[in-house]
Amino acid sequence: MTVTANQPTDAAAAPSEKGAAPARALTVSAGRVGLHLIGYAVLVGIWAFCSLVVFTEYVLPAPWTVGAEMWHLAADGTAFVQFGASILKIALGFAIGTVFGVPLGLLMGRIRYQKYFWQQPLLVLGNVPGLAYAVFALILFGIGAIGPVVVVSFVALPYVALNVAQGVEEVDRRLVDMSTVYGLGRGDVIKSVFLPSVMPFLFAALRYGFAMAWKVEALTEVFGGRSGIGFMIRQSFQEFSVAGVLAWTGFFVIFILLIERVFLAGLEQRFFAWRGGR
Repeated sequence: MTVTANQPTDAAAAPSEKGAAPARALTVSAGRVGLHLIGYAVLVGIWAFCSLVVFTEYVLPAPWTVGAEMWHLAADGTAFVQFGASILKIALGFAIGTVFGVPLGLLMGRIRYQKYFWQQPLLVLGNVPGLAYAVFALILFGIGAIGPVVVVSFVALPYVALNVAQGVEEVDRRLVDMSTVYGLGRGDVIKSVFLPSVMPFLFAALRYGFAMAWKVEALTEVFGGRSGIGFMIRQSFQEFSVAGVLAWTGFFVIFILLIERVFLAGLEQRFFAWRGGR
């Protein structure tokens, strides 16, 4: 009777333990989000204090003034038009950098002397200050959309090439040999062995390269753009509108957070869940 009585208790305990894990994870996630919100609230509070006590409203507009300006820009569609212009330039530049970076990374990962030849120039290219890129783009291409696109491609190229090369180096050679033994062609080996290894590194290049490219692209627009977020920051500055400068900067920060922390992070969790949270 004792054994019979204990069996339902153990069986009932197992589901409760299984159900506790998601609840615990949800609690931890909610706590993390709460801390993030508190951090943002503290930052806005410091901003409001500086606006009201340290400076004047003309020098440093209050958060609610900037918020009203952002609402106005979003309501009349200006924010969406200008962000669309910037996103198009970033997409074109990143596509160009990826088209050249992926083959170069594959070459570096497969052939050692190619890695030694290209690694240092790519590192130098990736560490050029964004201000220098913006100035040279203005000198070489003048005012327009070509400069930001070229700058983004130069920023994306090192991230893509170096990460793809690292992904190729991480490929288990035993899997390649086994695929060859079983008669798989080169295309099948690339599809079944190399791509699964390279894709996480390529996605990392996309995340970090996008964040850097967006900043440099906006800076290039400040100097020589005719549209986009950087151009609007420059225009607001020329009109002595500090609220406008802060409003467009706020749009910039919000967009980066949404793309990086929500969209790209969500895609990474969805497509690379097999890595077990590494």
